[in-house]
Amino acid sequence: MMKKQWTIAFDADDTLWHNERGFQMTQARFAQMLAEETDSDTLMARLLAAEQRNLAIYGFGVKGFVLSMIETAIEVTDGRVSTDTIADLLAMGRAMLANPVELLDGVRPAIEAVAPHAHVLLITKGDLLDQERKLAQSGLGDLFDHVEIVSDKTTDIYTHIFARFDTAHHMMVGNSVKSDVIPALAAGAWGIHVPHDLTWAYEAAEPPVEHRRFRQITSLTELPALVASLS
Repeated sequence: MMKKQWTIAFDADDTLWHNERGFQMTQARFAQMLAEETDSDTLMARLLAAEQRNLAIYGFGVKGFVLSMIETAIEVTDGRVSTDTIADLLAMGRAMLANPVELLDGVRPAIEAVAPHAHVLLITKGDLLDQERKLAQSGLGDLFDHVEIVSDKTTDIYTHIFARFDTAHHMMVGNSVKSDVIPALAAGAWGIHVPHDLTWAYEAAEPPVEHRRFRQITSLTELPALVASLS
């Protein structure tokens, strides 16, 4: 058997399946609930600030998001937020954690096409239980040689994971320039950006278009041809 030349890692949320739209739909409901207290733009700015403050405590995912909504509701109402509103926010969070998984177009065929030439990994961040649930429901679990659910995506994390696989080339594929591309490039891997229509403001970053190992594709259906061109 020929030695595989590639280690290719995939992000999960909004790369393999839809995720951010659930957050944005919940944020829209949150803005409606507090419309008498403040305008939507101000509320979203306060919520994003709370999420950023709380990442080191709660991590990424729905649970931290819900706690940040509750904290923001308390702040913008000067503590007057009702228990009914807090109960509604908790219910919205539980609904998000039960949302069915919907794959993006062409995901399975793309992974299957590169698998003969690569060790195929999943590297995702967020709540352990929720990420495990989504992977199980996705039906993609059998495609991955290795799965990593991490608290954050950093250069050190990528370096450590890729070092386990003795291949000539490493690649990280994902929708977030900030989390999937820039730290992977710093770890010596190729960084492949697959933009999604919806992106959390925290993940915003400028694509490193001048970097020799950066590429952007419009969907995962283009990945097999890209890997073949780089091999």
